[in-house]
Amino acid sequence: MKNKITPLLLAMIVLISCNQAQNSTPNTPQNDASKSTETAKESIPLFVQCLMEAYPDQIIGYADNLIYWSDSTTMVYDDGKEKSAVQKMDDADIEDMSYWVYPDDVTDFNDAGRIRSEAFFKKMYGKTQGEMNKNLTTIVWCPKTVGQTLRISTVNGVDKQLKKVSDELDQHPEWKKYLSGPSTVNWRVVAGTNRLSPHSYGMTIDMGVAQSNYWKWDHPKASETDPIDYRNRFPLELVQIFEKYGFIWGGRWYHYDNMHFEYRPEVLLYKQKSKK
Repeated sequence: MKNKITPLLLAMIVLISCNQAQNSTPNTPQNDASKSTETAKESIPLFVQCLMEAYPDQIIGYADNLIYWSDSTTMVYDDGKEKSAVQKMDDADIEDMSYWVYPDDVTDFNDAGRIRSEAFFKKMYGKTQGEMNKNLTTIVWCPKTVGQTLRISTVNGVDKQLKKVSDELDQHPEWKKYLSGPSTVNWRVVAGTNRLSPHSYGMTIDMGVAQSNYWKWDHPKASETDPIDYRNRFPLELVQIFEKYGFIWGGRWYHYDNMHFEYRPEVLLYKQKSKK
């Protein structure tokens, strides 16, 4: 859901949001008659603060259960619907993405990062394949070790962050088997679901398929509500380099996808801030 807002109201929302995120005493606008005192005093949810920090060029404010975008549009944060974990994955609002906190170790049914609001990510990276393609650039993945060209989104600086990952991983030729055969952009749904794959947005990378475990490969008859055994062969030191630059790892999901890395700095920030 999106609504246009006036430049004056947009400016006030930015000011309110910045003050609320930085100060314990809420700031009440003096010249915005359209906003009540109660609205001005409400706190910004922790996950929204993480979104604003992770995507500062995109998300600039929050008020009245609305996320404020830099292009003067809004989007509902919490649709108020009661949902199971699987229902959240199938029909996620923005608030649903905060359901799990990204874990250090795999725990029972914690898939932090697998819940994605399709409307939210289409807004950032492109509503159609054509729009998304316009935001792509090409980088060389691990020039010394692999030397393969990849297409990746420039939105939110994903290409720059992945290049930093590449430069650091390129110092580890012993990991070549995990770094080889990378793939990034593929506009499609996740197999067996109606959910648009994050590869559709150009902000993910799969690699080292021959060294990977995927829950559906290992447990082909299991559903997303069945208990499964965890498997992984990727070195944790490699994973931590990705996480250092804002990418989460599918190997930390209960429904593991070890080859998968996805640019989701808000998930990592939420983990960090939730511990405080």
